[in-house]
Amino acid sequence: MNYKQQPGGISGIEGSRFKIILILGILTAYVPFSIDSYLPAMPNIADFFGTSSARMTYSLSTFFMGFAIGQIIYGPLLDRFGRKIPLYIGVSLSILASLACIFSWDVGSFIVFRFIQALGASVASVSALAMVRDFFPPKESSKIFSMLVLVIGASPLLAPYLGSHIMELLSWKWIFVFLITFALVLMSLVRFVLPTSYEPDKDASLKIRKVARNYLDILVNPQFITYAVGGALSFSSLFLYVAGSPIIFMEHFDVSPKTFGYIFAGLSVGFIGASQLNILMLKYFSSQQIFRTALIFQLIIGTLYFTGVANHLLNMNLNIVFLFLVLICIGFTSPNGIALALAPITKNLGTASALVGMIRIGIAGLASASVGLLKATDSVPVAGMIAVTAFVSLMVVLFGIRRMKRQSITVVLE
Repeated sequence: MNYKQQPGGISGIEGSRFKIILILGILTAYVPFSIDSYLPAMPNIADFFGTSSARMTYSLSTFFMGFAIGQIIYGPLLDRFGRKIPLYIGVSLSILASLACIFSWDVGSFIVFRFIQALGASVASVSALAMVRDFFPPKESSKIFSMLVLVIGASPLLAPYLGSHIMELLSWKWIFVFLITFALVLMSLVRFVLPTSYEPDKDASLKIRKVARNYLDILVNPQFITYAVGGALSFSSLFLYVAGSPIIFMEHFDVSPKTFGYIFAGLSVGFIGASQLNILMLKYFSSQQIFRTALIFQLIIGTLYFTGVANHLLNMNLNIVFLFLVLICIGFTSPNGIALALAPITKNLGTASALVGMIRIGIAGLASASVGLLKATDSVPVAGMIAVTAFVSLMVVLFGIRRMKRQSITVVLE
C-alpha cells in the first residue's frame, strides 16, 4: 500500500484512518512500555544488583537522556531517508540493548544498556510525531495527538500489570524478553501494514553545519520554542510521577508489586480521560486556551499537593487523588503543547519533531533525576518538583505569548 504525498496529508487516508492512528499509537507506546513494564520490578532489580531503589531511578533518568539524544540523531535521518529505514535501525538497536540488559553483570552495566536501549527506541516516538503531520493537516493534529494518547495510555494500564505478573511467574529478566517481542511485532506492522507517508528528501543534508542550521531555524520560531519548552516543563510531572511512584507506593506505603500495578493503571485513567475530553473541548476552545487553563490548574494542584505532604497531612489515598488530578492536567497540556509547537513548521518536519521530542524528554528526564538526587523516600520531593516545574512552565508560556503579541505573530491553531 503506497499513498501519494499531498500537502497536509495523503490520498486515500479516510479508508485507513483508524489503522494508521492505531499503528502510530503503538509506535509511540513502545517507549512508555519500555519504561512502565519494569517499574514494579525496580525493587527486585535493586536487590539483585545489591543497590538501593533510589540509585535504580538512575536507570530511568539515563533512559530519558538516551531517549532525548536519540531523537536529535534520528530527526535529520527521517527527513533524508524516509520514515521507515531509520525506524528499522533504531528498533533493532533497542532489541540488542534489551538483550544486553538481561545479561547485565552489575547496576552500572544495566544503567548503560538502558541508555542504549532508549537511544534505539527513541526513533519510534519521533517518527510517529512526524508521521502525524505526514498523514494529517495541522488543524487536525491536536485531535490526532489526543487520539494517540488513548493508545499510549494503554501502556500505564497494561505495562505495570504485565510486568508484575511476568516478574512473579518468571523473573524480571523476562520483562525484557517481552520488550524484544514487542519490538519485533512493531517492526512487522510498520513493514507490512503502515502506508508509506513520506518520500525521502534527497536534498536534505546530513552535514553537521547544515543540520545545526536547520535546528537553529526551528528554535528561533517564537511559537515553537514557547510551547516546546513550556509543554516539556508541564510534561515533566509525568516523568516525576513515573520515577517516584515505586518509591512512594512500594517503599513508603509498602504496597505489593501487584497492588502497585493496579494503582499505576488506575491513575493513568486521568491522563487518558483528559486527553479524550480534549477532543471535545477543541470544538469550543482553542488549543492555546486549553493548554494555558490546564497549566494554571496543574500549578495550583501541585502547590496544594506539596503543602499537604510537606506537613504530613496526606495518606496514601490522598496521594493518589492529587497525582490523579496532576495527570488530568497533563492529559490536556501534552497533546495541545505538541500541536502548538509543530503547527508553524512546514519544512523539515522530522527535524522539528525530533527537536520537540528532545526538549520534552530532556527537560522531563532532568526533572526526574531529582528523585534520585534528592534521595527520595516519600512523596515530598516529587510533589515539590511538580509544583516548581508547573510554575516555570507557566512563566515560559506567558512570556512567550507576550513576545508573540509584540511581534504581531498569530498563534497557529488559535
